[in-house]
Amino acid sequence: MPYSENPFRQQFATRPTPEPCTVVIFGATGDLTHRKLVPALYSIAADGELPPTLKVVGFARRDKDDATFRSELEQANRKHSRAPHDDALWATFSESIHYHCSEFQDVDGFRALGKRLDAIDQERGSGNRLFYIASAPEFFDDILQNLRTSGLNKAPKDSWARVVVEKPFGTDLPSAQNLNSIVSKTFAEKDTFRIDHYLGKETAQNIMVLRFANAIFEPLWNNRYIDSVQITCAENLGMEGGRGGYYDKSGALRDMVQNHLLQLLSLVAMEPPTDLSADGVRDEKVKVIRSLRPVSKADVAEYVVRGQYVEGSVDGKTVPGYREEDRVNPESMTESYVALKIHVDTWRWEGVPFYVRMGKQLPKKATEISVHFRFPPSVLFNNIPMQGDVRGNVLVMRIQPDEGISLRMLSKIPGAALRMEPVKMDFSYSTSFGKASPEAYERLLLDAIAGDATLFARRDEVEQAWKFIDQIENAWHQNPTPPPMTTYPAGTWGPQEADDMLERDDRTWRRI
Repeated sequence: MPYSENPFRQQFATRPTPEPCTVVIFGATGDLTHRKLVPALYSIAADGELPPTLKVVGFARRDKDDATFRSELEQANRKHSRAPHDDALWATFSESIHYHCSEFQDVDGFRALGKRLDAIDQERGSGNRLFYIASAPEFFDDILQNLRTSGLNKAPKDSWARVVVEKPFGTDLPSAQNLNSIVSKTFAEKDTFRIDHYLGKETAQNIMVLRFANAIFEPLWNNRYIDSVQITCAENLGMEGGRGGYYDKSGALRDMVQNHLLQLLSLVAMEPPTDLSADGVRDEKVKVIRSLRPVSKADVAEYVVRGQYVEGSVDGKTVPGYREEDRVNPESMTESYVALKIHVDTWRWEGVPFYVRMGKQLPKKATEISVHFRFPPSVLFNNIPMQGDVRGNVLVMRIQPDEGISLRMLSKIPGAALRMEPVKMDFSYSTSFGKASPEAYERLLLDAIAGDATLFARRDEVEQAWKFIDQIENAWHQNPTPPPMTTYPAGTWGPQEADDMLERDDRTWRRI
């Protein structure tokens, strides 16, 4: 039976009700618009969930007309859309797409945009507007200030105006505070959506359901039963596509840990919210981030490992080392790999380490959370032969790829002898629900249009995360005796020092 026709599933369905609006994309000629945003809107349309009379206005500096812009987006949509490209649907969908040429620093261009939006509003009968800032970060301030100067941040009567801001939301605490100050002068917090696409992934959204809606897990989610938690984000790519210039100014800690991985950690560690409202959920996430134990200069070498890949082999191909990549400083001290041991100083998690790692040029692309439970008393089975890795039960939440959840447990091997080995119970979205999961940007765009900020970061959330990360950055770069930059061959699982950090605790990284 198709998912949408299953009455049991329908009775538990809750969904936002997005209203007709105009989506204005700043940086509309960029990669994000072509690979993610427009294909996401098209897939929503293919599912029949796109609000009626929705319009898209691309705002960018390159000189082109509507027809050229639509043609370029069509080619990108054929490559990147989750929903198969349908010429008839695209023909209808593309009629709602328009292009507006202007510099981001030109307030007159914003005023001209306002007149164009007014005309669209009169035609459609709705003044709702969603401004999506998908430009390079150096233009965020200009766009926000010109939205305010031109008055576009003020919604027409009986309508709304909202803004979506892409990452990176600042590069450290002072820059994030400055950007938040500019945003707050332009849009109210309830109308500000700081996007983190990891929170749009199905398994990330499912963490709260898994924890709080299942009686077999909820009572066990504490330090009495959980030994440790691991969060891994592995990428099997380097600095392709000219990313070296950006990445060398950022690094793994600021590019991924500050936002994506700390968001996942907060979902795993948070207390039950009072309700499922946006602020109800985000209040609890902020408490977790505030509870992260600071990492001092004296402790950074014990709790944090940083590294760079050197020449190695990935997927059978020889790849250069990080410092040999295009646009990377040959003497760079920017990490392409980071591993952290994080303590959440709350009653629930006292004594439970959270091990977080992120690396470039690792053997495969995968992001997962693994919850490692404590060992039961083993006196009954001390003399029983066991096959494979038997270090307790492990609950794995796969964020990407093949989104799903699995549970490892011990089972008797068939036969007369009593022997045991680990087995796995596995759930996959694609097989269990008979359809592919929506792309993260599809869910997040619908939520922003509906005004649901649950899956978006709040101001205090961003600033608290930067406060934690800045302590580590300062310990690296302002320490008279900073910990060394380790190395690892491309195509391996990172530096030996990261393995040593867990071995000191009598633990190992989960094999992915």
